[in-house]
Amino acid sequence: MATVLPVYPSTRRNVELVLLLGAVVIAAGAWAVVGLTMDGALPANLALYAGGLAALALLLHGVLRWKAPHADPILLPVATLLNGIGLVVIHRLDITEDTAAAGRQLLWSALGIVIAGAVLWFVRDHRVLRRYTFTAMVVGLVLLLLPLLPGLGRTINGARIWIGIGPLSFQPGELAKLVLAVFFAGYLVVHRDALSLMGPKLLFLRLPRARDLGPILLAWLASVGVLVLQRDLGTSLLFFGLFVAMLYVATERVSWIVVGLGLFAAGAVLAANVFGHVQERVDIWLHPFAPDNLDRSYQLVQGLFGMANGGLLGTGLGEGRPDIVPFANSDFIYTSIGEELGLVGLFAVLLLYGVIVERGLRTAIAVRDGFGKLLAAGLAFSMTLQIFVVVGGVTRVIPLTGLTMPFLAAGGSSLVSNWVLVAVLLRISDLARRPAPVVTDGPEPGDTGATQVVRLP
Repeated sequence: MATVLPVYPSTRRNVELVLLLGAVVIAAGAWAVVGLTMDGALPANLALYAGGLAALALLLHGVLRWKAPHADPILLPVATLLNGIGLVVIHRLDITEDTAAAGRQLLWSALGIVIAGAVLWFVRDHRVLRRYTFTAMVVGLVLLLLPLLPGLGRTINGARIWIGIGPLSFQPGELAKLVLAVFFAGYLVVHRDALSLMGPKLLFLRLPRARDLGPILLAWLASVGVLVLQRDLGTSLLFFGLFVAMLYVATERVSWIVVGLGLFAAGAVLAANVFGHVQERVDIWLHPFAPDNLDRSYQLVQGLFGMANGGLLGTGLGEGRPDIVPFANSDFIYTSIGEELGLVGLFAVLLLYGVIVERGLRTAIAVRDGFGKLLAAGLAFSMTLQIFVVVGGVTRVIPLTGLTMPFLAAGGSSLVSNWVLVAVLLRISDLARRPAPVVTDGPEPGDTGATQVVRLP
């Protein structure tokens, strides 16, 4: 009888470790450049921040080695590099504005990475999340409604999307997108046959049945409700766009995209003509340089001037004036990067985001269960939509919405939720890349007794 010795493919954890150390070195080098440029000496806190980022990243790397050895080796280094770049830019603005936002951002980074490690530790199989489909729906809706509670919700910059507990504030909508993605994936994996196969055909489109329009109409009404009650255009757009994207992935029907775009266009026209805060943002978007709008469009205009000043290669870290732009370390951190690192720096950041999205979609293709495919694709699309909304807003492609750049912008809500997003993708990718078990049925006719080595996929 032949002896079959399976040879498992490399988990590539050592590759991840090398890339991780490279990401920390790049972030530490940029931190040192800021100090040398602005103060003429290495920053006194360089070892603290570089060592803190390295320790946190290595901690999560250790959890992956133990609990998810086959997880994607690229996601963690890229997320760490983006987090490090964000810390550098926030620190650079701290020096000019005499603030301490970088210290708080490092603490939020620690919290986000620890929670991501806990997700990988306790969620051994992403398919367990499918049991909580409707629980996730309830939790998501509660998170969206929390800012409306008297005494708990806070209105900041005209939007009521925050909750406050003592001196701390948090944006629950950031976590809502994750749990709602779990709900959408669990719901659509059960109902996708009815949504994709049935309905009348008109020309080249197969239209959905009236009864199947219910979920998308509810999602549209919920997103409009968020827009009306919380004055939050960004979350409304992200919420509805996530559902339509996952609906298309589940059914592969273009008609759902057409219906979704039609509802979005109707909602946009309605909002622009009925709600004053949306009218104002559209007016600023269309006429930012009009004399009557200069006070309201100051932030957008200064951001555009900053990116124009950066040109192709930028002014250099510490050499520009991104502090002129209000909220330069949060809502407009992308323009801060554009001024000091130029168009090349902006494209490099977008390329890093593109890598995360690509690895998420690759995971969605490779994983074997329908729920995992939809969840991974939904999380990747949610990051894509958020990046498009933010970059499109600060570059005047679309009106400003108030969302923040994942991993880069100052603020704990976005940072924690995006580390959890990466953790879920890592968990799904671990199952997707795990070799299939070897099943032996006994000796085959003609076995010579020789040892065979079989390399598993």
